[in-house]
Amino acid sequence: MSHLRLEIAHISSPLKASFAISRGAKTSAETVRVSLSDGEHTGRGESVPYGRYGETVESVIAEIETARHMIETGIDLPALQTLMKPGGARCAVDCALWDLEAKQSGTPVWQRAGLPAPAPIETAVTISLDTPDAMAAAAKATTAKLLKLKLGSAEDIERLKAVHTARPDARLIADANEGLGPADLPALMKAAARQGVVLIEQPFPAGKDDGLLKRAGAVAICADESAHTSADIQTLARMYDAVNVKLDKAGGFTEALAMVRAARASGMGVMVGCMVAGSLSMAPAMLLAQLADAADLDGPIWLASDIENGLAYADGFVSPPGRLLWG
Repeated sequence: MSHLRLEIAHISSPLKASFAISRGAKTSAETVRVSLSDGEHTGRGESVPYGRYGETVESVIAEIETARHMIETGIDLPALQTLMKPGGARCAVDCALWDLEAKQSGTPVWQRAGLPAPAPIETAVTISLDTPDAMAAAAKATTAKLLKLKLGSAEDIERLKAVHTARPDARLIADANEGLGPADLPALMKAAARQGVVLIEQPFPAGKDDGLLKRAGAVAICADESAHTSADIQTLARMYDAVNVKLDKAGGFTEALAMVRAARASGMGVMVGCMVAGSLSMAPAMLLAQLADAADLDGPIWLASDIENGLAYADGFVSPPGRLLWG
């Protein structure tokens, strides 16, 4: 690849409402956007610095700046995986390279990656952590049939009951974001099976999930914070039924695709998930979600204003990205 021009930007996007999980709340989406240009074509990628793993906007930008010379002199995708570690910095650059190469070649990313032709998919719509009544009201306010409930405190079973009563037609994902202890799971599992829950996500803190080796229940368990790259899949497959693949943690589209394929080879179910961010962050994940059992790609609907040519959402479904957005 010839010499490239690298541009890096911090994008701060206010949210329509506060987004709360067991670890805290946010009122804006903070992302790092990368543009790579060869003078004729420009590829873009975006990532969310993951505070759970010590990333900040500043640290992600600094990491990309450290690799600037290698990137601008024409690095390719395989070399990038060695040059940069998994995480937000590599994710933004990796996705920008995929987009640039698609534009240079005239061949869309899904074809270059050997993926199915993209079609609209159902996405979970997140119900932010709140009181049971507030979460029930939020559930009634959306027409989506797959709802992801943020959990992680003493009222969790009441939250499940309230949402199921408000939306008995909806399938539910219970996401604890590492907020439960081993003593909490049996009762939650029993309640979940009665309240329309099809998946429980990351009940225990990462590194403290050995207890899942002995668990049994009617509801599948999905890894999130315990999952980073394809190297984790064999270990995760012993404890979890499914894995939530997120590009920001994996370090981009390249490694996230490897994770999806490794999970499938190990017999695990696959969810493709996201951080709270706009359509440019979501677009690569939309292509991966064509291979998944479930998608949680509702990040843009939380934003007060999305990027131009963003993804289209309607009734719990999201349409594939157009070429003007990504890929």
